[in-house]
Amino acid sequence: MPALVAVALVPAIVLGGVALWAGSRADASFAGVEPATEPVVTGVEASPALATTLLSYRRAAGELSRDLNLTAFEEAVQPLLELVGERSCAAISVNGRMVASKNADTVVIPASNTKNLIAAVALDALGPDFTYTTRVVGPAPVGGVVAGDVYLVGGGDPLLSGDWYATSNLERFPVFNATSLDSLAREVAASGVTTIQGSVQGDASRYDDEYYIDSWGLDVAGIEAGPYDALMANDSRIFGAEQRSEQPDLAAAEEFVRILGEQGVAVTGGAGRGTAPSSLGELAAIQSAPLPAIVAEMLTNSDNNTAEMLLKELGHARAGSGTRAAGVDAVLATLDDWGIDTTGLVIGDGSGLGLDNRVTCTTMLEVLQHVGYDSPVGEGLAIGGETGTLVDAFTDSPVAGRIRGKTGTLMNIPFDQDPPAVKALSGYLPVDGGEAIEYVLILNGGMITEQSEYRPVWDELVTALTSYPAVVSPAELGPR
Repeated sequence: MPALVAVALVPAIVLGGVALWAGSRADASFAGVEPATEPVVTGVEASPALATTLLSYRRAAGELSRDLNLTAFEEAVQPLLELVGERSCAAISVNGRMVASKNADTVVIPASNTKNLIAAVALDALGPDFTYTTRVVGPAPVGGVVAGDVYLVGGGDPLLSGDWYATSNLERFPVFNATSLDSLAREVAASGVTTIQGSVQGDASRYDDEYYIDSWGLDVAGIEAGPYDALMANDSRIFGAEQRSEQPDLAAAEEFVRILGEQGVAVTGGAGRGTAPSSLGELAAIQSAPLPAIVAEMLTNSDNNTAEMLLKELGHARAGSGTRAAGVDAVLATLDDWGIDTTGLVIGDGSGLGLDNRVTCTTMLEVLQHVGYDSPVGEGLAIGGETGTLVDAFTDSPVAGRIRGKTGTLMNIPFDQDPPAVKALSGYLPVDGGEAIEYVLILNGGMITEQSEYRPVWDELVTALTSYPAVVSPAELGPR
């Protein structure tokens, strides 16, 4: 022991000597320098010390208040769940944290809620900067004259429209974020072209020619959706005609001939249909708005043609095949990559009009959680009492102007036979503190599309959603 003590004393003595030497050097360096004085602060009262101990529950106020609010929220949701029939489903979460559900894994018909899946996958697979391009190709003009046919080449743009279409009242929800066919014609005229000695041929070869889907119910084809193709303008309408043309590419070419004439460009050969030779040069082109704007129009208006064409574009991007089947494969593969539970999922089309579409509330909720309320999907949904398919809903409700939702309706008459009618609503309700409630309510039943049937359920949904947060805020539970 004496030896060990002696060994320990050696470094201590050395360090002590070094400290004395450093102190003497510091005193010598600052000799004659006045010591600094502390600044005097007046007029400020010291804050009282917090009484909350370090290990108090108040140090975890955020998590505690969230747990308390979610517990109360779960109780508030129960009356809504009691109204959900056995063939229907509901699921609610807050910032991805499950609150309550009923029949969440029951396979139901989603109707237009299918568009949520298409929108989410499209934004991921194509990217938010994606735009559609519609081109005019043909022989090079000489002295303002194009000798031969020109081709209006469709790029799949579902919102290509004449400037008249948005105010035509031909659709309940007018197109917005449209791509102007008139602007494309003006570009041709601005290039110096005055005469096309030939025809304008509509080229829709980017996609296949499936204009309608066999699984659609009665009174859907040509009314609720279709015909659609890679070249389509005004939802396949010609100015002055109320009915949709049965040939979207030809109708678009005819519209373009008319608009070119208004811009002073004469077309001697009228309009036709054909595929552009690869040797022809570009005379003009126009791009759509970026994809989030396209998605917003589709979700807000529940635009069926936009959904079907976007599905085919997914197929073209993933497999080089502009077909519905290739698009469905792209959607399923992407959801699988995200780790989404796709049990029971059947995607028969992009619009949700098909009677063979199937989904669970679990799948729909997980997709909404994955993209988030502040994504282009969340921001593109209709707003209660303000826009699109929710413009007349929730007008006198505490969620007016706040709730974002995708509606879905299928009558499926006769009501006493399968498949059942559908009334669906899913989306988000943003709440204070940067949180958002994700909700899915898909009702399947006989007369469920009648307001007397679904409105009480929607009213109870509002009551449940607006109960959160109900207990206490983080500030009230914070340290004191």
